[in-house]
Amino acid sequence: MSEETKKAPEAETSGPAGAQTGSEETAAEQSASPSAGADTAGAPEAAGDAKDEPKKKDGWFNKKNREAEALKAKLDAAEKSAAQAKDQLLRVAAEYDNYRKRTTREADQKFNDGVSYAVNQIIPILDTLEMAANAPCADENYKKGVTMTLEKAAKAFQTLRVEEIEVLGKPFDPNLMNAVQQVPVQEGQESGTVVTVYQKGYKLGDKIVRHATVVVAE
Repeated sequence: MSEETKKAPEAETSGPAGAQTGSEETAAEQSASPSAGADTAGAPEAAGDAKDEPKKKDGWFNKKNREAEALKAKLDAAEKSAAQAKDQLLRVAAEYDNYRKRTTREADQKFNDGVSYAVNQIIPILDTLEMAANAPCADENYKKGVTMTLEKAAKAFQTLRVEEIEVLGKPFDPNLMNAVQQVPVQEGQESGTVVTVYQKGYKLGDKIVRHATVVVAE
């Protein structure tokens, strides 16, 4: 057998094996190509996410700023409402204090008016008792009884805060006294002073219950 005849089968044998090997390499290249394409396509998406990240952060900060501004607005409104409520309470307290003072003053005035009216009804009786106590009397028990009655009346006046107006020897004051006579100045007297008291005067606080009736030195 010739050498050419021997080589022919070998070539036939190696032909299919070489074809198989080439097919495997082609398949490997084809399988590698999609992966490379996928990597290439993923790169732009990653770059896009990196660009969107600052925008997301800015949006989060803007949202928080809006929430903070809303809370601040609510706080300002609450503070304003509290200030208005405080001002209203202060006004109410001031009005109540004025009302309390006014009602107390009116009550005191009514009380003083009532006491003044009652004292005015009693004073003439005391005037009569004082004349009886100063008049000559042989009955000591009678005089003693009149004196004790006057002392009790004085204590009652003290309880009611009714005071006698001291005028004897004082300069004449038309706000406190009524002058019924003027007499020449005597030795030791000053002109314009009270030298005699006909009727005692009384006052309740600053209110004159009765003016004193007096004689004044010229």
